[in-house]
Amino acid sequence: MAERVQQPPAKRLCCRPGYNPACRQGQRAGGVLCGGAGSAPGGSGNGKTHNPESLLDIAARRVAEKWPFQRVEERFERIPEPVQRRIVYWSFPRSEKEICMYSSFNAGGEESGTSGDNNDETQLPFLRGVTLLEGGWVDNVLQVGFHLSGTVTDPATPSTPELVCSVSVSFDRCKITAVTCTCGNKDIFYCAHVVALSLYRVRKPEQVKLHLPISETLFQMSRDQLQKFVQYLISVHHTEVLPTAQKLADEILSQNSEINQVHGAPDPTAGASVDDENCWHLDEEQVQEQVKLFLSQGGYHGSGKQLNLLFSKVREMLKMRDSNGARMLTLITEQFMADPRLALWRQQGTTMTDKYRQLWDELGALWMCIVLNPHCKAEQKSSWLRQLRRWNSVDVCPWEDGNHGNELPNLTHSLPQGAHGNQEMRPHRTVFTRAIEACDLHWQDRHLQHIIASDLYANYCYHDNQDGSLFDTRGWPLWHEHVPTACARVDALRSHGYPREALRLAIAVVNTLRRQQQRQLEHFRRHKKELLHKGHTSITNMEGWVGHPLDPIGTLFSTLTESGRGGDEGSNTCLDLSGADGSGFMAAHETIQLQRMPVQRLLGDGESYVALAVETALIGLGQQRVMPDGLYAQEKVCRNEEQLLAKLQEVELDDSLVKIFRKQAVFLLEAGPYSGLGEIVHRESVPMHTFARYLFTSLLPHDAELAYKIALRAMRLPVLESTASSGDLSRPHHIVSVVPNRYPRWFTLSHIESQQCELASTMLTAAKGDSRKLETVLESIQKNIHSSSHIFKLAQDAFKIATLMDSLPDITLLKVSLELGLQVMRITLSTLNWRRREMVRWLVTCATEVGVYALDSIMQSWFTLFTPTEATSIVATTVMSNSTIVRLHLDCHQQENLASSARTLALQCAMKDPQNCALSALTLCEKDHIAFETAYQIVLDAAATGMSYTQLFTIARYMEHRGYPMRAYKLATLAMAHLNLSYNQDTHPAINDVLWACALSHSLGKNELAAVIPLVVKSVKCATVLSDILRRCTLTTPGLVSALHSRRNSGKLMSLDKAPLRQLLDATIGAYINTTHSRLTHISPRHYSEFIEFLGKARETFMMAHDGHIQFTQFIDNLKQIYKGKKKLMMLVRERFG
Repeated sequence: MAERVQQPPAKRLCCRPGYNPACRQGQRAGGVLCGGAGSAPGGSGNGKTHNPESLLDIAARRVAEKWPFQRVEERFERIPEPVQRRIVYWSFPRSEKEICMYSSFNAGGEESGTSGDNNDETQLPFLRGVTLLEGGWVDNVLQVGFHLSGTVTDPATPSTPELVCSVSVSFDRCKITAVTCTCGNKDIFYCAHVVALSLYRVRKPEQVKLHLPISETLFQMSRDQLQKFVQYLISVHHTEVLPTAQKLADEILSQNSEINQVHGAPDPTAGASVDDENCWHLDEEQVQEQVKLFLSQGGYHGSGKQLNLLFSKVREMLKMRDSNGARMLTLITEQFMADPRLALWRQQGTTMTDKYRQLWDELGALWMCIVLNPHCKAEQKSSWLRQLRRWNSVDVCPWEDGNHGNELPNLTHSLPQGAHGNQEMRPHRTVFTRAIEACDLHWQDRHLQHIIASDLYANYCYHDNQDGSLFDTRGWPLWHEHVPTACARVDALRSHGYPREALRLAIAVVNTLRRQQQRQLEHFRRHKKELLHKGHTSITNMEGWVGHPLDPIGTLFSTLTESGRGGDEGSNTCLDLSGADGSGFMAAHETIQLQRMPVQRLLGDGESYVALAVETALIGLGQQRVMPDGLYAQEKVCRNEEQLLAKLQEVELDDSLVKIFRKQAVFLLEAGPYSGLGEIVHRESVPMHTFARYLFTSLLPHDAELAYKIALRAMRLPVLESTASSGDLSRPHHIVSVVPNRYPRWFTLSHIESQQCELASTMLTAAKGDSRKLETVLESIQKNIHSSSHIFKLAQDAFKIATLMDSLPDITLLKVSLELGLQVMRITLSTLNWRRREMVRWLVTCATEVGVYALDSIMQSWFTLFTPTEATSIVATTVMSNSTIVRLHLDCHQQENLASSARTLALQCAMKDPQNCALSALTLCEKDHIAFETAYQIVLDAAATGMSYTQLFTIARYMEHRGYPMRAYKLATLAMAHLNLSYNQDTHPAINDVLWACALSHSLGKNELAAVIPLVVKSVKCATVLSDILRRCTLTTPGLVSALHSRRNSGKLMSLDKAPLRQLLDATIGAYINTTHSRLTHISPRHYSEFIEFLGKARETFMMAHDGHIQFTQFIDNLKQIYKGKKKLMMLVRERFG
């Protein structure tokens, strides 16, 4: 809070027009200790004797709690001074609870609300205040009327000097209404010095000097005493008060001044006036500033956590029935609505962050609690309704589901009160819509009042089995209301400090849910044949309870479990609704016969609050409900489900809870359209994978068959089934659907599929060693899971489980893993998947673990599993590797059979895709002559049509490497026929292949070289490449390879004047001439030197001919004539070549 040094002006004027000095004869203006005569109602301080409290103290305490002091003065013409003293004494708060609440912002931070980094709880203002008090740092404590003052010293530390703070506190009707401190701290809540002074007064009232209000003291003074008092006051504080004193003196002496028109004078110590609101001090400005600061930080620096702590503080205030709860929430809401990001997000069409969105949800839920306050007055509710409607009408007000307008009907339409005339749809439901609708709710229903008023409310003679009956067959009360709304009432009762009443209503709601569940099961059994024959189902609840903005199941669960732990039992105040809405509370015996229950709080034999909570959670989680629209709403469904399951997992299962699990599991399987695990579910119903996994693990040790039934039923995901029926979106019986048929947009589908995968993985793990169950789980996976990545994950999981190091491999589970892997191969065969190569390698590994027959099987049916490239480069290659042979411990016969299958696969792949598989096929068939020849023939057949020169050159080099130079030569000539190098491609990647082919031909002999050169001349137009080939052919004698086998080689170099080199020389010279003219067409001066070097290389080639000098001279002369305009270039040509 912001503690100001200046004391606020007095709230009311004090005077004594009928003052009689005689009545105060013998009394002094000096003060007495608070614990003086008559002030210790508990008796003597030694604790040995206890005297009864005096009637004066009893009456004074009640007056001090309820009446403003002005009303006391107006009611009685003369109030004896002892009575005044006792009223003033009892007006200060007597409980430390509220002081702690107003001085403990953050359970894990420093006293400044903006700091959350320090986790030392001793830094909390309340605890620091206690430390200062217990250390004796509070001094000069003085109570004058309804004003407490004193000094609190902050002791010196190594880093800070000692600080003496002047503190003052105003109070009224047991509430601190104003505080000031000179420490200068600014925060929402009280500083440590205010806490220390307040606790001093609470814990040591007998040590506080108490005076009547200062106006009472002044009334006892004569004129001379008053003048002396004023002059002394001015003398002591002349620098501060002299200007003000002179101004007031001037105004008082002026007859027409405003101050003389008012009767009496202000007294800051005289207590509150009749019109003052009685509430604890809350610095509104600081609340607004802090919230604005947190929002501006955009979720950084722990601002989201700080805002949640503020919301928790609002709930704490509501629980204490402190009116500042609603006041503080109003201030917070105003700042939220003023957040500039709202307009920006709406303008840009972007959504707010998830954490920020959750803050808005909490804001809406808190307003729901506030307007459902059972004790709020009609004018209060009207004021809140106006506020809510104003916020609701702002364009940037966030929508309830985050993205879309949820066109659900008004939530109060189904209420038993029935006084709701507005049935129109709202185009968009905002976060405040439910609170606005809740303003129409009331607590006047007689049955509702009976439920929350007594544990004993029951009617054992009531046997009405109609849908709207007020009691179940056991005679226990039911409450028929829209479930989220009924749970909102429970939350409101808890939030406003009525835990017992909340528990009673929660039990009635749970009993209603159980009865409704039983009736649904009976109805489905009667119409089962008809519904199953139609083959479709209905969404029975368009607004699911899990993921609902009001979190009805979470509310019931928390209410019941906290009661089971003895959590909310601290409140001894009973809820009296007699004046809540202007109607009297009818006693239960006036309408219904009350009978005393044999057990506590309407619990059945063997039941407990925890058991009720667990059953409630199971009912809510198993409800069939439609997937909501919008990313945020769908994420909220997932998040809420996970939160509920996390709470359930904290509960240790005993026999009674297992019995409840069994009962609910059977219902889920048999309840048809009312259950998310019914025989047929609607295509858009929320999947049950996460919930079923929890049920499966919980039931497995106790009833394995039931556990598997639940999990296998939950595996389905109808939204991905192309043949799934669209279903019937209308609700059965009298319930009308309000959701239009639409194509689902499931933003959380990837999360849902991952949960489906987790469920399957859990079943696979549990079924290890049970071949029948493994087969069933495998069939379910193959039928229901459509994501290749998730099936692959399951296959990997099964493989890991089956091959654990501490046990022998589980061959059945290995086969399941292999089957799943084969399914992945089939799914991804014709689709792109970046993990495909990894999947293929893994499958071969898995098949290896299964055995040689599995490897042989995948090679036999390779065309349904792999591409030809995968089959040859990965599958067959891995199968024929030494590591595989060693791993399988194969004998020679088995090795040969496996190799034969691999070669057959390789040849089939080469036939299907020779471009990519021919080389692999040749490699795999090396050890089998017939297969190798077949592969080579496939290459030759494909060379003329389908293979590129690159592929052919690669295979040709392989052939040379394997010792087949003639076959390499054949393939090289075929490759040359597909090649075309233009004049400027002097860096083409195929140049090395061309040079290699020419070298191979040259090494084989003159005839082979003569056959290749025409192909080279035809395919290569690049002068530098041709000159390189020409030079190489003239350096060595052809036929070095063949010379090793025959004597055909003459040992002479080939002549450039005869074929075939003459043809190559002419082609090279021609290429230089053509390239020169091409380069001169668009040459720039910066390329002149490079061009001259190029002509130098051309001259070297020209000179290889017998008349080369003449040809080159003529060539240069032609250049000079044709390109004489390029004077600088031609000058360079003359300088170099003449």
